[in-house]
Amino acid sequence: MTGPAAVAAPDAAGSAWSDELSFALALADRAGAVLMDHYERLEQIDYKSARDVVTEADHLSEALILDAIRARFPADALLAEETGEHRAIAGEAPTSGRGRVWIVDPLDGTVNYANGLPVFCVSIGLVVDGVPTVGVILDPTRREIFAATLDGPAALNGRPVRTSEKDKLSDFVISMALNGRTAATRARNVRKAIRISRSMGSAALALAYVANGRFDAFIQQGGLSAWDVAAAGLIAERGGATVTSLSGGPWFDLAAKTRTIGILAAPPAHHGAILKLVG
Repeated sequence: MTGPAAVAAPDAAGSAWSDELSFALALADRAGAVLMDHYERLEQIDYKSARDVVTEADHLSEALILDAIRARFPADALLAEETGEHRAIAGEAPTSGRGRVWIVDPLDGTVNYANGLPVFCVSIGLVVDGVPTVGVILDPTRREIFAATLDGPAALNGRPVRTSEKDKLSDFVISMALNGRTAATRARNVRKAIRISRSMGSAALALAYVANGRFDAFIQQGGLSAWDVAAAGLIAERGGATVTSLSGGPWFDLAAKTRTIGILAAPPAHHGAILKLVG
């Protein structure tokens, strides 16, 4: 996958993170090309668990990304979906909340990818002192790249985007996944209040969609890890969404255990109402 649209950047001239953003955009494009080169031509699929497959493309994409980050920013730590934590040269652990750590999911939506469903993405985020600072989400099948910095706008293929401006919650189309003993009741309450819910099979891409209103809101209770939300949550937030945990607190915590993160992203005018429905 190549082309100017794929690596277009928002106007980041005034951003303190313009170099890192440009690097992440170009790197995501290269990783996306690897995924598309192997799409529907996989030779091997390994099963990590009944619900989570790992493809050769997943490993190749991650290796490309990590090698490029090490070469360009050798002092930075790494946290990757497949290979876990890689300490910085200075010795800081990626989950310490100190210094710079790149958080990578080389292929979010692995099951979709392995089954030929064209809904998956590459996620690359930079977290500085525990704060998401740069985020890039690439959908290689649609040649779309969402991007944001902490001090800049959210953009899709270089053009600024904004979250949904719908007046009525009853018109909302949302991405939703709830769990727990009362999940069915809470999900029913939400569905009564909105138009419809959808599940894409790629949390990072669905969360990024909040930034431009494709999804009016994103709700997931648990099941997420730092690499699912670091980039996409920043993009949604810089697009104008209010992003929190499902308790209403901060949405990002480097120390959170794998698959324990829950998140709600919604337009500010409706965030509180949705939070009450899922609480």
